[in-house]
Amino acid sequence: MQMLTGIEQSDYSKIETGKRYYTFDQCRRIALALGTSMDYLAGLTDAPRPYPRKMDDSL
Repeated sequence: MQMLTGIEQSDYSKIETGKRYYTFDQCRRIALALGTSMDYLAGLTDAPRPYPRKMDDSL
């Protein structure tokens, strides 16, 4: 995941275990890496498919 998201392994581990919340940018990077939406990661939707993206959307 570090290579896909750019999030340090120790930080990602803390996010996974609930010892730390992710930032907006980290949530965005995780959602893009997993092919889902930030809403799905936050539990705001049950639909794991991401929303349609804009063609000029840059990382």
